[in-house]
Order: sequence, then C-alpha cells, then structure tokens
Amino acid sequence: MSIAYSDPATARSIAPGDEIPVLDFGPYRAGENDALKHLGQQLRHACDNVGFYFVTNHGVPQDLIDSAFAAAAQFHAQPLEAKQALKVNEHNIGYMGFKGSTTRSSRVHKNTKPNLNEAYFLKRDLPADHPDVVANRRYRGANQWPAPSALPGFRETVIAYCDAVEAMAIMLLPIYAEALNLPHDFFDDRFQEPQYTLRMTHYPQVPDSEIEDNAYAIAPHTDSGFMTLLPQNELPGLAIRLADGTWVEAPTLAGSYLVNTGDLGRRWTNDRFLSTPHRVVHRGDRSRYAIPMFVDCDIDAVMKCLPSCTTPTNPPRHEPTTYTEYMLWFGSQNYAHIKPQAGEKVAQAD
Repeated sequence: MSIAYSDPATARSIAPGDEIPVLDFGPYRAGENDALKHLGQQLRHACDNVGFYFVTNHGVPQDLIDSAFAAAAQFHAQPLEAKQALKVNEHNIGYMGFKGSTTRSSRVHKNTKPNLNEAYFLKRDLPADHPDVVANRRYRGANQWPAPSALPGFRETVIAYCDAVEAMAIMLLPIYAEALNLPHDFFDDRFQEPQYTLRMTHYPQVPDSEIEDNAYAIAPHTDSGFMTLLPQNELPGLAIRLADGTWVEAPTLAGSYLVNTGDLGRRWTNDRFLSTPHRVVHRGDRSRYAIPMFVDCDIDAVMKCLPSCTTPTNPPRHEPTTYTEYMLWFGSQNYAHIKPQAGEKVAQAD
C-alpha cells in the first residue's frame, strides 16, 4: 500500500558524491601521510556547503550494525504494554509512543501534526550508583532496559554498538579540528565522556485514512546536537533540504554512515557549519527502522564561539551554552515529557 502524504513536493534523486560528499576513512585509519589534512579539507567543504557527508571504511563492523537494526526491530515488536512500562522520562531515556512528538523547533516548516513514529531512547549506560544517577542529574540518568528474559542479549548488543559508534565519533574529532584550523587535539578535553543518545526509531505502516494534512514520519527539522551518525537504512525515506531550498533524497551507499551537523555544531562554529534541515516520509508497505546516534561534548563543557570562527568583523552570534541548557530548550519545544524545572538554566532560543 502506498501512503499518500499531504505534502505534494517530491525530492529529486541524486547519487552518492553528487551534492553529498563521500569521505573515505581507509587511508586515515591506516595512518597514511596527509590523510588527516585531506579529510579535513573534504569535511570543511561538506560542513560549509551541505551539512551532510558520507563516511566509508569507518571501522564499525557491519555485523554489529545489522545486529543493532535487528535489536531495534525486536524491541518494537514487543507488546505495547511492555514498551510502555519503560516510558520515556525527564532525561529523554526510555520509550516514546507513536505520535509522541511534534517538531515545533523547525526553522523551515510549520509543523502542526505529531510525527508518525515511535522511538526508544538510550544514553551512556551509567550504573545505578553513579553519582549523577543518584543525584538525578538531568540527562545523566540510568537507562531503562527491557528484562533480559524478554529480549536476551539486547542490552549487550546495544552497548557494543554504542561503544563502536562513539569510537568512530572520537576518531572524527581531529578531522573537525583540521577543518576548523584548530590544533588537532582541540576537542579532546571537551569529549572526555561525550554525551550521546541512541534513538531506535520505528516507522510503522500507516493506513492512508490516518494520514492527516502536514503529517510526516518525521517532519522537516534540524538536529539538536554536534553531530549525528546514521547507518544506511534498507528502506528509503530520508530527504535533505539543500541551501537553495530544494529537497533531495538521501542516496544509499552500502556500508557507509551518513553524518550531519546539528544546531550545537552550527552555534559552536558561529553559524559557519550548516545544520541542514531534513525529513522522513515513509511510503513503504512494511515497517522502517532507523538508529541514529547523536553525539555531543561532555555535559559540563561550555560551547562558546570557536576561536577560528570569529573575527573583529564577525563577532560571536550566540551566547555560550552547555549541552544541558540547549537540550532543555530543544526538548521542551518538541517533547511533552521534557519540561525545565525550577532553577534549571535554559539556552536562549535561536
């Protein structure tokens, strides 16, 4: 069954490497001379002009990626009651039901209808006796896991996958530094224990009769964080809005990751790096799954305009902020379960 979305606009098709650059990590991982410099130049072009790029030879084993996708499908195949027992909380950890979010922070589209997906959110797996967990520190809570008897091996698979993608993100940091004309170790002390969120998303089949005007699987939006790392999906649906306002379908490049800059990356670079709008329209007759991982700096790191991104004629455009302050603003715009509490500082809106 095809799903008739109210938005009549169609995204044009492109091939990998056309508008979206492809960065090959093979030479860099092998330690070849000038590989870092070359990747820095490519990443600079990608982030300055597109906001998205592919990474190949990234080091995350394909069988682990496949296992993570299978884990997402297994989680969402559970009875609704089992998923609702892990209801998403104030740390944005847990299960968010179908139509559980409305993307109100978009700068490119007035989104009025809930997103047609359900999702399960996880963060770094902190132990129950961790000081931040005990103190109930915002965005530093314990994960809500299914019972091992319900999903054997699920937790181990997800943790292994998060560890592998985090390692890939850390490997990217010197390349970002090179692209921004900063010392290669510039980001090291800001990513000692990065904040990250894994979003295991399920886009179910939706009957035509239930599709409302202005409804999307995920409405046009920009991501909130520093970088998003998305493994290739077997079903299409993601579209990207280029700087000229046209929409292009994200092409498939087997075995790669599609990486994009989010709003915090844009703010940190004084609006130099693009935080590019994107959307998902699921027209398939079977379920679609996505497992993006959003990676950010340490929770206490202050993101103020990078020294290479400001001049006397281009002063900082944003107030310094932290992960918590910005995510409180972003989350309260889009998720009913995120509300700032008394005494919590919230970032200024863009």
